[in-house]
Order: sequence, then structure tokens, then C-alpha cells
Amino acid sequence: MKANLLKKIGITVLLTLVMLLLLVYSVIGVVMLGPSEYASRLLVTTLMETSAAKFVPRLYMSAEAVDAIIGKEEEATDLTVEKALIKLPEKTQLTPDDPGTVPADTDTDTDGIEIFDVKGATFYGKMMVIDDPTRVFVGIPKDGFGEGKSGMTVHAMIEHYDAIAGTNAGGFYDPNGNGTGGIPDGIVIYEGKLLWGNLGSYYSLAGIDGDGLLHVGRMTAQTAMDRGIQYAASYGPALIVNGTPQNEKRALGGGLNPRTAIGQREDGAILLLVVNGRSVDSLGATLDDLVEVFLEYGAVNATNLDGGSSSLMIYEGENVTHSAYVYGERVVATSILVKK
Repeated sequence: MKANLLKKIGITVLLTLVMLLLLVYSVIGVVMLGPSEYASRLLVTTLMETSAAKFVPRLYMSAEAVDAIIGKEEEATDLTVEKALIKLPEKTQLTPDDPGTVPADTDTDTDGIEIFDVKGATFYGKMMVIDDPTRVFVGIPKDGFGEGKSGMTVHAMIEHYDAIAGTNAGGFYDPNGNGTGGIPDGIVIYEGKLLWGNLGSYYSLAGIDGDGLLHVGRMTAQTAMDRGIQYAASYGPALIVNGTPQNEKRALGGGLNPRTAIGQREDGAILLLVVNGRSVDSLGATLDDLVEVFLEYGAVNATNLDGGSSSLMIYEGENVTHSAYVYGERVVATSILVKK
């Protein structure tokens, strides 16, 4: 009697799960193959920007059809950030152990950092403004990079460098969302040395030179070194270059996902943006959304960083944003850190 009851309950639960899966499959199919081209593009790009769900669109359409939706023009290369557009503090060679130079107009009653709420139709997040750009640098795992190596969480990197704040930074090899953060995807420059990448290869990067100038865009590692970039990590694309948005007619696109990005204002202040995503109260932002946010905050240059389950902002040991990673906090290859 009891065995039959348990069997019936098990069958009922199984059938319910099957029905729910069929319902979800059908709803996704209606959106992806329905009459709304915008809704289809948004769903496909959202899924294709994840590490673990890239396979889903190909359940409904061919690889060629998916590529046609997410395909976009190559990012412009060798764009030069115009230093004259940014007012920088007195030249200070960046090193993680150097407290940097505080600009004369900085309010000494604060720590030179402000954090603001950022909201859009489908997202909310935080914008951190760091007055002195020479406080900002790229953090790397203490054991380096390579096969068999592991990255570190942003929390761990902040503690390792005794920093006050940080976000995730560049991308990393992440098959099926199971990457260890030990193998960067693209360039890594640390203290003026090329730690990862090839001198002749092109990378979309965020780099900070010895004056605190933020460099964005696609360039070779050799070009980055020639421009005096001291710290760099890769992702992209560039969002704003020399005051010009790179999304003519909202062409950057992208899906609704958690986002991390970096920019710089005319007064030299660094802007760190993290958008929450993959939750009921914040689905996420598109790349075009990021452009609009950075323009609102006066960015002259800005670029997208790695997002998704890696996106996280931390200040004084506390999470300022929410991680979309189901297991807590991801280990990452690089981080953007702020010195105390």
C-alpha cells in the first residue's frame, strides 16, 4: 500500500516536471521563432552570452541562423584615446603598493570614492566613481596563469592586494561555465609586463597607463606596450571612445545579462559599473544600455568587461551588487582593484 502510494507520487512528480519542461521549451520557441524580430534577437543574444546555455538557441534553429542574429561588424582597431580630453592628476607611476597622488580638489574628508544607484527598464546596479585614477589597477592571481592554475575571487584579490574595492575584469577560458579562471581569454598586462597574450595579436582591452589614462579599444599587445599601458585585461567591445558612442543606431546590441564595465570622465575619475542580472528584479542590461549609462555619468571613454556570473562589485569587504553565480562567487582571472 505504502509502496504503491510512493510510486504514484513519484510518477506524478515526474510527469509534472516533464510538463514544466515542455512548457518552458514551448515558451522559448514561441519567443525565438515568433513574429517579433527584436524579441528573438534579444533572447538569442542573451543565451549566447552565457557559458552554460549557448546550446539552447541551436535547439530551435541552425548554427547559421544563430550566427546571422549575433553577427556584428568587427570592432574598430587602433583607435587612439586622446589624452588632451582627460584632465589627469600629476604623473605617478602606478604600483599596487603606491598610495598614489590625491588631486588637489579631492575632498579629504572622504576616501575619494562614491557609489551611486543605476536603474534602467530591465536592470539595476551600481556605479562606483573613483576620483584619483592612479588608485586603479588590474589584480591577478598570486599563483599566475596557465594550465592547472586557478584564478581567485574578487574578494580574495582585494584581500591579497589590501585594496579597498574591486570588480571582476577580463574574460577567461570557461568551457560550459566550469572554468577555473587560470587561463585568461586575451591580454593581461601587469606592472608594464605582458603576462598573457602575443605581441602581434589584436585584443579588445581596458588598459591604464602610468598617468592614469584609461585606454579602450582593439589593438595589438605591442601597441598597448608602446602606449605605456601598465595594467590591462581583455574583453570588450569599446562603448565610448573620445566622447563618441560606438553604438550608432544602438548597433552594439547584446542580450539582457549581468554586466561589468569601466570608463573615465573628463576630470580623470574612473567609473566602474556593475549591473545585476538573471533575477526577477533585474534581468540585466544590453551593451547599448551601458553606453547610455556611461554617457549619463559623463564618460569620455568606456569599455565592456567580462559579465554574466563573474560580475560583482565589492567595497570595504561587502558585496555592493549581487552575484548571478549559483554557487556564490566565481574565481576569475583578473580584477579591477582600487588602492586604499
